[in-house]
Amino acid sequence: MWELRSEWRAVGVRLLLLLAAVAQAVAQAPRRYTPDWQSLDSRPLPKWFDEAKFGVFVHWGVFSVPAWGSEWFWWHWKGERNPAYERFMKENYPPGFSYADFGPQFTARFFHPDQWAELFQAAGAKYVVLTTKHHEGYTNWPSPVSWNWNSKDVGPHRDLVGELGAAVRKRNLRYGLYHSLLEWFHPLYLLDKKNGFKTQYFVGAKTMPELYDLVNSYKPDLIWSDGEWECPDTYWNSTNFLAWLYNDSPVKDQVVVNDRWGQNCSCRHGGYYNCQDKFRPHSLPDHKWEMCTSVDKSSWGYRRDMTISSIAGENEIIEELVQTVSLGGNYLLNIGPTKDGLIVPVFQERLLAVGKWLQINGEAIYASKPWRVQSEKNETVVWYTTKDSAVYATFLYWPENGIINLKSPQTTSATKITMLGITGELTWTLDPQEGLLISLPQLPPTALTVDFAWTLKLTSVK
Repeated sequence: MWELRSEWRAVGVRLLLLLAAVAQAVAQAPRRYTPDWQSLDSRPLPKWFDEAKFGVFVHWGVFSVPAWGSEWFWWHWKGERNPAYERFMKENYPPGFSYADFGPQFTARFFHPDQWAELFQAAGAKYVVLTTKHHEGYTNWPSPVSWNWNSKDVGPHRDLVGELGAAVRKRNLRYGLYHSLLEWFHPLYLLDKKNGFKTQYFVGAKTMPELYDLVNSYKPDLIWSDGEWECPDTYWNSTNFLAWLYNDSPVKDQVVVNDRWGQNCSCRHGGYYNCQDKFRPHSLPDHKWEMCTSVDKSSWGYRRDMTISSIAGENEIIEELVQTVSLGGNYLLNIGPTKDGLIVPVFQERLLAVGKWLQINGEAIYASKPWRVQSEKNETVVWYTTKDSAVYATFLYWPENGIINLKSPQTTSATKITMLGITGELTWTLDPQEGLLISLPQLPPTALTVDFAWTLKLTSVK
């Protein structure tokens, strides 16, 4: 009887050990996401994206050939029948000239991906997002389902997506791919539209094969989806794709996506939120977001008819960057190269101005978090961020009296205040009405490290 009890005890111990091992294996197994928004939206955002803060957007395609009006050239010309676009074609191209005829002129002859990547790195960008396919349907890589309407068959005869990706990653920048779900004039998309989007011929033959191909071929860190607005996510099969992306794809642990996966998704579902182009909240959102905007305020693609009045100024761009990061967002700044692959000097100038500013003030931007107070306005405009135990106050305008007052920070006996780019501590006092009064360095303008938006670093404050 004693031997039987001992044997049962041993079996029980082995069973408990087995159950513990199974429980540990289950706990350590990667979570599986199901193809529904409740599950997909619960995925934590990979932290690299929130820490990056600043990226460069690149709109490049066949629309860069007419380079007039905007990157929606084909739609304005043939979809809307806009008289200005019809007149432009009549005055500049022979009768019968089609949009497809622009394709061979998209040469990318002067596209040197390493030069682009060097510029983006000098701009202080931590990620780059390239248009792989806009709504015109032309793909900047040899898509197997875009026969004779891709950069390998027509135009450059190069894999533009692959070349830029290699150059960007050499510099340890993250690589994102923009992809339009729809194509304005694709016959299968027009058939699905005619059928009230009850059929999915286009999705099965074009959209989804391209998304899977992009992920498997280029392993992007980010997928910037667009072109979702005419149909719900159920038409696009978005949740099935995202479940595969998060569970089984080669980038499942690091990939980030936006919120443009169906007409019902913007600002509600996906990874981080774009909400709409040039979205700018007035208070701190409760979800990670990104502001995408363009150096040319009137177009995302390059256009020959742009004027300096439509170009965002250096100070304007830096102000948007500071405000966006203070409110917890990322700032994605777009430029449009020419059909030859050149980034025109005014775009280079704007990017390099951001880079120069970030060289001094990047400590307050990269990997920062929103503080308990985001902004103050008095004789200047102040935006706050925080990192580790420091609080950063970036003020946009230099006060005439050389004294800046901050009402929100609460000082302690150990408080120290410095200015990024300037050696030495700043003197300060407390005023019962005005709050913290900080004496700024008495320097000639030429001695200041930047011309606009200076950052104070405050330690040991509450």
